[in-house]
Amino acid sequence: MNRPLIWTCAVLALILLVIPGSLSLLDQGYLFRLAQLSMIFIILSMSLNLVSGTAGLLSLAHAAFYGIGAYVAAILSTKFDIPFLATMPLAMLLSGAFAFLAGIPAIRLVRIFFTVATLSIGEIITLTITNWYDVTRGPLGIRGISPIEIFGFDLSGRLATYYVIAVVMLISLWVLHRITHSYYGNALRALREDDQSAQAMGINVNLLKIQAFAIAGAFAGLAGALLAHSTRYISPDMFRLPESILILTMVVVGGLGSLPGAIIGALLMILLPELGREVGELRMILVGIVLFIAIVAMPKGLFSETAAIAFVRRWFGCAWRPGRDGKPGIGWK
Repeated sequence: MNRPLIWTCAVLALILLVIPGSLSLLDQGYLFRLAQLSMIFIILSMSLNLVSGTAGLLSLAHAAFYGIGAYVAAILSTKFDIPFLATMPLAMLLSGAFAFLAGIPAIRLVRIFFTVATLSIGEIITLTITNWYDVTRGPLGIRGISPIEIFGFDLSGRLATYYVIAVVMLISLWVLHRITHSYYGNALRALREDDQSAQAMGINVNLLKIQAFAIAGAFAGLAGALLAHSTRYISPDMFRLPESILILTMVVVGGLGSLPGAIIGALLMILLPELGREVGELRMILVGIVLFIAIVAMPKGLFSETAAIAFVRRWFGCAWRPGRDGKPGIGWK
């Protein structure tokens, strides 16, 4: 058995056997919920990493697209009785479409100006959700969202819900891995480093930026649909600016541009506050100190982009595609 296959089997065994088996033995609903929430935020941090880490566009609108996905799933479920298998792709599609449309006017901006523009977009979307009472029920939120059900099978149990979210998270990881570690991902890195040079090389910079923004928004919508159907209640408070900052912090602490770093950052930011729950609100001070030390000591993140690329090349067999003469060619295999 080759090395990439061994690592892939190890990751699948950990997520699909070891963790749910351990949680079942402990038999605590709270730990199941924590695991489900961690996987939802892993999807969010991986998708934001594509646009903010790989493409270099710091976005503060990610929680808003997360909210669009959650509300699309909730409204379709409660008002039109549409099942989970249909609400999930529709939430993904509409969130991606909103991100695409919102990105068109903002994409010409660079650096801090783009960040401020995405902050405005996020606030507009959040305020619309909060005040459009006839559709979203405003600050009251939406209750009674249908549980996860596939082909008539009720998967609302905590173990079944865990498996559904885990499978969606693994598929998202594979898709984002293939996007990030490919010729397309290298083009995103090129525009991040110097968009004018990238354009001079024939890369359509604006199109790539909009595509990355839309793809990230679509995956944020997917995470929102999972949240809506797993918690069965959502409210505007779940998708405000602090959530965007939290997701961005996950990406920065893990390592900008690093897919493994985004996963580590999400787990750290979700699980670390829970470990200090015994000390009450003081735990957030401890979390802040730990994060400050981490970012000062390791400014490129806990798992930097360089280390991540070397990791996927060495352990998952991702390398430059061989050229005709046996030398490295264009793109990744």
